[in-house]
Amino acid sequence: MIARGRIDEVRTGVPAPLDGIGKVTAYRKHPVAGAVAVHSLGLDGDTQVNRRYHGGPDKAVYAYPLSGYAGWIAEFPDLAPRLGAGAMGENLVVAGLDESGICLGDHIRCGTALLQVAQLREPCSTFADSLGTPKVVKAMARSGRCGWYLRVLEPGQLAAGDGHDVVERPNPGWTIARFAALIIAKRPNLDDLAEIAALPGLTPAWHDWAARKLSPRPEPA
Repeated sequence: MIARGRIDEVRTGVPAPLDGIGKVTAYRKHPVAGAVAVHSLGLDGDTQVNRRYHGGPDKAVYAYPLSGYAGWIAEFPDLAPRLGAGAMGENLVVAGLDESGICLGDHIRCGTALLQVAQLREPCSTFADSLGTPKVVKAMARSGRCGWYLRVLEPGQLAAGDGHDVVERPNPGWTIARFAALIIAKRPNLDDLAEIAALPGLTPAWHDWAARKLSPRPEPA
């Protein structure tokens, strides 16, 4: 065992209008009792409305650390009543691990399923809409309180109370926190970008992002 965590809650969502604006989304996730099956596209009973930016094999399950909410409440005290488990739209509320203790590519055992950390979560307009302010978008990017997306290596079942245990770590130097800092850096370190461009387990879209950053820009005519 490399690092041990625990699933406090499993959450799924179905399409519904978002409070106050009528936007139809499955962002709101609700706790599920008992074991839930997880497969290559996510949890049974969970839905993604905007498939362009959400869902798919590399964003099958979204995990967020319960400890992260303290930072949100400190930064946005007026939103405190809305900043509890589920506010990030997460599927798994995780205790015992956060972005400094989870690495890109980690293999995570949850119940009978084996998952892999594929990338961090980027803030979106629905996140802002759900909390009623666009300020939270920049705050997530700046703070790195973003959680992590998981792909499913082995389907199975998971439940609240199961572990969220790191059993294999191919990239021990690349925590989610470090990667979050890299992508907002004005001048990303070139050696770091070269590593990211070929990092095992990372979503191909981020490999491409790093490769583009490394490509020399054409000289103006």
